[in-house]
Formats: sequence, structure tokens, C-alpha cells
Amino acid sequence: MLRNVLNTAVRPTFSSLRTASTLSAGFPKFAERLPTQYGGVYTVTLIPGDGIGQEITESVKEIFESVNAPIEWDQYDVSGMSSSGEALFKQAMESLKRNKVGLKGILFTPISKSGHISWNVAMRQQLDIYASVVLCKSLPGVPTRHSDVDFALIRENTEGEYSGLEHQSYPGVVESLKVSTRAKAERISRFAFDFALKNGRKKVTCVHKANIMKLGDGLFLNTFRRVAEEYSSSGIEYNDMIVDNTSMQLVAKPKQFDVMVMPNLYGAIVSNIGAALVGGPGVVPGCNVGRDYALFEPGCRHVAKDIMGQDRANPAAMILSATMMLRHLGLDHIANNIASATFQVLNAGKIKTADMGGSSTTSEFTAAVIKNLV
Repeated sequence: MLRNVLNTAVRPTFSSLRTASTLSAGFPKFAERLPTQYGGVYTVTLIPGDGIGQEITESVKEIFESVNAPIEWDQYDVSGMSSSGEALFKQAMESLKRNKVGLKGILFTPISKSGHISWNVAMRQQLDIYASVVLCKSLPGVPTRHSDVDFALIRENTEGEYSGLEHQSYPGVVESLKVSTRAKAERISRFAFDFALKNGRKKVTCVHKANIMKLGDGLFLNTFRRVAEEYSSSGIEYNDMIVDNTSMQLVAKPKQFDVMVMPNLYGAIVSNIGAALVGGPGVVPGCNVGRDYALFEPGCRHVAKDIMGQDRANPAAMILSATMMLRHLGLDHIANNIASATFQVLNAGKIKTADMGGSSTTSEFTAAVIKNLV
């Protein structure tokens, strides 16, 4: 029976690998090589991450097993809690390079200067998964101050303030370099407009601080405007907004936003605002996409160490990110089944974890999703 399902669901050619979303949105495909597949089963690198990562990825594994999803996990329990895990991190990176597709939780990054670099950032830079896509959409069963919020946040993932180039030029004086290139600004701008075209979105907003950083953000903004002109015949509107005003407009009038594109640091901040608008990090899925690789993870990158091991985490964001991954692999029917079951649980409002104002456990939420599967 599984073989029959695979014959119709697993696409033999790359051109059919289409979308990557559970919220009526996808992203353009760039990979030149197919993900690793053996006998109709895809091998996917799994990195549960720190904090609640083990619990919410276990939910995904249970649900995938319930629907007999043709996924084999290549799991690496990398942890950012200490620098001693570097060898395992390198093994996980080799796995990602082999398999082309991964699902991960968030890895802890220490604040102290003696701590290791962010392995989350290292993955994005080494694999050149340059586009972060975060989907912020209101859900009927998750009441918030604003209703009908629906926007996609697209963040440049590989440069800007996250370049990691900083040094102390004199005791008490630190220089931190923000790297901006026309090539990467153009690449992410095109991604944003292609995303809008493929998903019936009407407007793309560029978020920047070009009034102050006239060269760095000025380059990003001017490149965006030039790319926007090339899409003028498509009917997609475009505008730009300074990042501080964007923050205010998001909490005051979020419905004005459709697709947003921005440099790295602003994306980290704005994605957290977006998550808060629709119910928190537990309900916001996301992914990181490049030419050759795709890595799926919750859109709002929180480790949540405070509730680690307590069976209190909301697994919805990870489950929905996993369904985005299934769509990326062409397994739309399985993705739709799991996404529909998850939305049924969220919208019914009976099974709610603590972040949604309830007292249900991670295990109870997972069981409810499995019960709704068809």
C-alpha cells in the first residue's frame, strides 16, 4: 500500500518539487540535485536541538509514524550548551550535505565571548541557505489582539550583522562589521518577489534603516527597488519602510503587510514581533532555503530552556514546519493530512498548551493531532 502511495506522490524529476508551506504559501525551488532517496524513502537529517527540541521533534516522529510517512531520520543530538559538541556538529553538517534536507530544533548559543559561535548561523552560512521564510497567520482557535493577520517574513540569512567579523581594536573599543553585498541583496529581493508571485501575494515591503546606514542599508534598499521594477508588469505592489516604524506599524496595523523582506538582524527582531501577533513561537512555522539545501525549523527561534523536559511545550510550530518539509519533498497528500489535523486541534481550542492559555501537555496535543488524522 505504501508503494502505491509513493508511486503517485514521490516525483521522479526535480521540477515537480514545488512548495514548502502549510499556510497557502510556498517558495521557489533552486536546488540542482534531488534530496537523498532510497527505495521510495527519503533520508532526512534530524537535529532536535536544545531546550524543548527533543520533545517537539518526538511529536513529529510519532505523527509521521502514524501516517507511515516515507521518511528515514538521520538523527544527530547536537547541543550548543557547550563547545565540546563540535565534532558531532560537523557530522551533522556532513549529513545535511548528503541528504539535502533537514529538520531541526533551535541550538543554544552562549552569550559570553568565551563561548562558541552560533551553530545555527554557521549552518546557514556554510550551506548558503540564504532565505529564511517565517509565516505569521492568525488562527481562529488562538485569539489575539489582532485578527486576520497573514504575512510572510523573508530574511536574508547569511550576511549583515551576523557576519561574525568583530574585534577589539583598542581596550574598551570594539568594532563589529556589518557586511552587505549587492549580489545577496538582489538574490533575496528576487526570492521575495518570486515568493509573492507563486503564492498570490499582492505586495512586498522592504524593511531597512537606510536613513542612517546610507551605504549598507542604502545598497539593500536601492537593489530592492531595482529588482522591484523588473516585476512591475506582474502587478505586485512594493514599498519600503524604516525598521523602527515597521515595528510600530506591526503592533498597530499588521494587516497592511503581505510579504516583507529585510536584512538579517531586522528579520530576527521582526519575526519575534510577528510571532507575538499570532499567538507566540509555538504556532509559527519556518524554513531556511538555498540553492542546494533546505532546512526546516520553527520560525521563531527560541530554545525555551525554562520548560525543557516538562512536557509543556507547544509542538505545533515544529509539526507545521515538518509539513512544509513534506511539501518540499513532493509529499503533499501526507503534508495536507498532518497540517489539517494540526489546525483542527488549534482551532477547536480544547487542547491548549500553556503558551495558549491552557494546561494540556505536549503529549496530549500530539495525541489529539494523531486522532484527527485520516
